[in-house]
Formats: sequence, C-alpha cells, structure tokens
Amino acid sequence: MAIDLPNLGQTALVRRQLQVVLALDCSGSMTGDKIASLNYAMRAAIPEMRAAAADNPETDLMVRVLRFASGAQWHVPDPTLVDDLEWTDLAAGGETHMGEALCAIADILNPEYMPGRQLPPVIVLVSDGQPSDDFDMGMKRLLAAPYGQRSLRVAVAIGGDADIEILERFIAHPDFKPLRANNAQDLVNRIKWATTVPVKSVSQSTNAPDPLTVLARDAERQKKTASDVVW
Repeated sequence: MAIDLPNLGQTALVRRQLQVVLALDCSGSMTGDKIASLNYAMRAAIPEMRAAAADNPETDLMVRVLRFASGAQWHVPDPTLVDDLEWTDLAAGGETHMGEALCAIADILNPEYMPGRQLPPVIVLVSDGQPSDDFDMGMKRLLAAPYGQRSLRVAVAIGGDADIEILERFIAHPDFKPLRANNAQDLVNRIKWATTVPVKSVSQSTNAPDPLTVLARDAERQKKTASDVVW
C-alpha cells in the first residue's frame, strides 16, 4: 500500500522573528564625546547581540536603527539579520524631534512591515535631552500601532540633562526605569544591556506573570555600577 508522506514544505514550522528597533538621539547636544561614545557603544554591542541570537537559534533577530535630530531618518532602514549588521557611524547636529521618531517607528509596527510570526518587538530609545517637538502625539501613535502596546520599551538616559520623566513615559511601566549613562563606559554597558537582556527575555519562555518586573530588577542592579561622573 502506498503511503502518503507529508509535504515537508507545508509542515515546516515558521521561524519566529524578533524585531529590535533602536531610536538614537543625534541632536546638537550629542556633538563631541557623546556621539563618539554612542558609535563606539553600538559597535561593541553588535557582537553581544549576535551572541544573544546564537543562544536562541529558533528566532531570527532583526535590527533597524532610526536617528533623530531635526527630523527622523532611518539609519538602518530595512530589518537586518544581526549577523549581517554593519555599523556606520552617526553624526550629531540639530534639534531633538523625538515625537517624529516615535511616529516613524509606529509606521512600521504592523504586519505589513513585520510579516510572519512575530515576538513582541523591543524598542530602545537613547537620548541626552528633552524633545523639541510633540512627544505626546508620537507616543499616542506608537501605542495605537498594531504591535505598539505589546512592544517592550527600554530607555537609556545620557548625562544629567536627559528628560527622565519623558523616558519613563516612553517605558510606561511603574518599576522599569531608564538606565543612566554618565560617561563613555556607562554608555557602552547600558547599550549592551538594552540590546541583549530584553532580547533574551522576549525570546525565552518564562512563567513570570510580568517579565518586565524581572527586567526591572536586573536594570536596577545595572544602576549601581554607574559612575558618579556626569557628562
């Protein structure tokens, strides 16, 4: 009797994707040591992200990068496998159009731009100042996007002038606070944490009722290693 074998192409599991979106402040206040340190931190973080992806081989880790200053532009516009990601240095200058950046991210948080089997996206916002445009509109657009509410949002505050209240509103979790980076080494450590630990949390199954609470505790431990020297 002939045996009908399954069509392997139809029965193969669809791979999961985890989208990581970085929104990086490139305004004029970032000129000099801050933007140089941010570029260095991104270069240092990419190998760590690749290692995190290797620990979760069933998930494709895709990265996009948005720069914002006077306007918002995609620095890495297409979702790029982290193994293929190459860093091109950013330059600083202009205002701080954070609201426009959030609107640009909101535009891609939907099945048209993130097709297939998606884990909750991770959005990392890095800033050293205050928004100079309509942050509230950007936040409203972000949360209204199909994948906006379920996104895991992380913020890194660079230096003493960063608007912590705005960054807390972006995170929108009572226990999960922005990570502070007071100097170049702080920034390297915070970027590494923000681009790897939340990725691992989203990729791996957990029985915790609120994974963000676990992340918040780990983030709190990170704060204790921060330098007292402020940019």
